[in-house]
Amino acid sequence: MSFSSSMQRRRPSGIGARTGVGLKGEHVAEILETRPDIGFFEVHAENYMGAGGVPHRQLEAIRCEYPVSLHGVGLSIGAIGVLDEAHLARLKSLNERYEPGLFSEHLAWSTHDTTYFNDLLPVPYDEETLARVCDHIDRVQDVIGRRMLLENPSTYVAFWQSTMSETDFLKEIVRRTGCGLLLDVNNVHVSCTNQQVSARDYLAAFPVEAVGEIHLGGHAPDLDDEGRPLLIDAHDRSVDDAVWLLFEEALLLCGPQPTLIEWDNDVPAWPVLLSEAEAADQIVQRAELRGEQRRAV
Repeated sequence: MSFSSSMQRRRPSGIGARTGVGLKGEHVAEILETRPDIGFFEVHAENYMGAGGVPHRQLEAIRCEYPVSLHGVGLSIGAIGVLDEAHLARLKSLNERYEPGLFSEHLAWSTHDTTYFNDLLPVPYDEETLARVCDHIDRVQDVIGRRMLLENPSTYVAFWQSTMSETDFLKEIVRRTGCGLLLDVNNVHVSCTNQQVSARDYLAAFPVEAVGEIHLGGHAPDLDDEGRPLLIDAHDRSVDDAVWLLFEEALLLCGPQPTLIEWDNDVPAWPVLLSEAEAADQIVQRAELRGEQRRAV
């Protein structure tokens, strides 16, 4: 397979209310050969921060055929202290190089001084954290020159010092910074199950007017030390039935959105991943049809 397509004209960068999947190197050849009808591909920014090599040749070939979204996992928006300016510069370069239709990051922290952790760690929902996160988002949007989407986290514990709910925290971030939100429906299900609260109530309180993308993924069931259900945001299996139902409820609230199937561990063969995307696409299209019917009345 040749990746000389990097010299070809790219497809437009805009991403509509379609379903995409995370791009995996082992799937690229089959994707370019079969040209599936799929909305977009999402990549983790940190996998493309080198200057060249096979990952960039593959991504350029994909970018000529499809729009892409850029999803960061290492910016550490919630960390104490200033952002890593070198990391931010690399994010800016990637945005300029591939012109992604969407750019997103996590409401989490993963660094402390010069230490980098492999996990996306939660933050307390209080005024001090709110001010810090908003300052960091302002800096990101100023440097990169575009709106960022912030993803709601999957959580396993709650902080005693939190003074507001997660949804109120997100609402205030949007109000202060003008950023958008990435609504991860699987994270909603995972967090609400682990915190023993209603996922439907969470969605009802979510600032849906700011949603610019939705994520779906698989989770691993477990039990905590007291025998209560505990869900792990594993991204290693198909979307759970409960998450599909919650996804349909989310679309009723925020309308059809670009939707991503996340499958990052134990990655299946391409037809399996494509089937998940097609199932999500059918739900998005039904939601779009319902919206058209309501507008016609």
